[in-house]
Amino acid sequence: MNQKRSIDMGETDQKFCYDKDDLGVTCSEQGTVFKVWSPYAKSVQLRLFADGETSDFESRTLVPDGQGTWKYETEKNLHGTYYDYLVSVDKAAQRTADPYAVGCNCNGSRSLVVDLQKTNPEGFLEDRAPLLQTEQIIYELHVKDFSYDKDSGIPEAYRGKFMAFTVEGTNGTYPTCLEYLKRLGITHVHLLPVFDFGALDEAGDGQQYNWGYDPVNYNVPEGSYSTDPFDGLVRITECKRMIQALHRNGIRVIMDVVYNHTYQRDSWLERMVPGYYYRHWQDGSFSEGSGCGNDIAAGRAMVDNYIVHSVLFWAREYHVDGFRFDLMGLLTVELMNRIRRELDAVFGKGEKLLYGEPWRAGDSPMEKGTRAALKENVAFLDDGISVFSDDTRDRIKGDVFCAEAPGFVNGGHGLEREILRAVSGWQKEQGTFRPRSCAQILQYVSAHDNYTLWDKLVLSMHGGRFCPGDAEAAAIAFTAKDRGLLAANKLAAFLYCTCQGNLFLQAGEEFGRTKYGDDNSYRSRPECNMLRWHQTVEFADLVEYYRGLFRLRRQMPGLCDKSPDAAERIRQETVHSDGVVSFMVENKGRDGTWPDSGWKELFIVYHAGEQDICLDLPDGDWEILVDGEKADCRKKIPCGKEKKLLVKAKSGMMLGRIG
Repeated sequence: MNQKRSIDMGETDQKFCYDKDDLGVTCSEQGTVFKVWSPYAKSVQLRLFADGETSDFESRTLVPDGQGTWKYETEKNLHGTYYDYLVSVDKAAQRTADPYAVGCNCNGSRSLVVDLQKTNPEGFLEDRAPLLQTEQIIYELHVKDFSYDKDSGIPEAYRGKFMAFTVEGTNGTYPTCLEYLKRLGITHVHLLPVFDFGALDEAGDGQQYNWGYDPVNYNVPEGSYSTDPFDGLVRITECKRMIQALHRNGIRVIMDVVYNHTYQRDSWLERMVPGYYYRHWQDGSFSEGSGCGNDIAAGRAMVDNYIVHSVLFWAREYHVDGFRFDLMGLLTVELMNRIRRELDAVFGKGEKLLYGEPWRAGDSPMEKGTRAALKENVAFLDDGISVFSDDTRDRIKGDVFCAEAPGFVNGGHGLEREILRAVSGWQKEQGTFRPRSCAQILQYVSAHDNYTLWDKLVLSMHGGRFCPGDAEAAAIAFTAKDRGLLAANKLAAFLYCTCQGNLFLQAGEEFGRTKYGDDNSYRSRPECNMLRWHQTVEFADLVEYYRGLFRLRRQMPGLCDKSPDAAERIRQETVHSDGVVSFMVENKGRDGTWPDSGWKELFIVYHAGEQDICLDLPDGDWEILVDGEKADCRKKIPCGKEKKLLVKAKSGMMLGRIG
């Protein structure tokens, strides 16, 4: 690989941009067509293998087919045949797998010809996503975490695999896995990367672990999640079966995608067109805005086409319902808006969710005439593209990079006005960051990165009570059901669930999920990362609190409204004292978009202080919907002109005005 190869990117795009979506292999009963884009190649040879491991092959020569493409076609249906290429550019031919491949061998070094119709499980063509709900509640989940725990009740052969999602009913004494998700009330499962990634040996044992942010084959499911990584067709069918099962049980599926970098610089993309797909500094060195050794050069015509076609492939072929973009700040506003337009054109406006991280790990040279999809450029993004709100997250629980730093719910001071700004999805923010509407905001307090919410609370509230080097003391500290921690967790959940915007939570947040203080568990033991299903029983009151919040949320037009003027519903924002704020929400349905809920107004209080307080309650007939102990509790308060509302310390309250 020649990282200093001189390529005029503008000239390359102008001369060789190829817009058709037929690169890779097209396979059917009518024959098989191989097609690659390699505009500077002198020759391209195809090698066909009987399986994924043998060294014996048959060779075929691709011929130029215009605009930098090379093609070979045959009348044979080569479904199940493995292949790779020998590409000659500047020097001796270099072996590469197909960057557009939809199948591969174990560990992804060789591509697989796939007649995709033959990989569909029974009934998959009739598979449809459940209807979009009035509010979307996104649950971030890692495939292995979901079922690795033996208490999950999942058969051992399926633990940590795609197939665990197909098990309906585990015959345990309490719901786990799919039955638990159905009961919780979420609408979407957000799966950490399920495409083929590096860092793991797919033929290795189940003790291996990685989050999966290491792309190798973008359009192929990960083999370690299949029951047979050696048969390249199994992973495809089992991934489809997982999505089909979630749909059948009323849950949509979001795919975490990593188009900002590849696992290695010497990728299939680099081998096919050296120097084109990555960003370089003027001295020829690779940029590393991803923090992972390379940056994909979003903004170039064929890079953008590759990403758009990949997204559309997953949406069409696997019925994926949305996409979360890792380090979206390394992509461009123009590319993200194009993805939004193309998905809307195929599937209907807003049918597929799009959101991402509006940041990057470091500087990266952007293409001329493009804008980075960063937080400061959110106003240029389509309002159907949402971003994670680190502002909301850090105001609620404290800086994610400093364990001891508190936020509003765990001892922080002077955050009252910022908390009130979060309520409207930062629509009333006067600073440089202002989204076009709260629809662009993902309200959350925990994700796979950094500490779990429970661990952050432990470290910021009780960190001084145990020695980090004492494993036994740490285990006790992180697993003890402490009343103060429980109250802070409930208040954090109540706060972001009563903000305008979209809702997102890390799996297990609702039952005190701990990783024992591990803030970067991307390759830690699966026992550290897995969901411990017995905690759903130990923390049953916390689980029920979240369930109640989710039920209520869907009935609140004032909170679910995503229109540009939704912030007008928020009024009478008041700072009562240190750690105590309240506000009113106009909660009527509008223009038939939202049905009336029965509560015309909401009165919401966040109380992070240490002492119980009494607040004056506005006139009217009020019903308590949430208090410090329960959500969706529905306790009526008698009508009267001078009413006082008792608000317990470290709690949130929501009241609805009746009539």
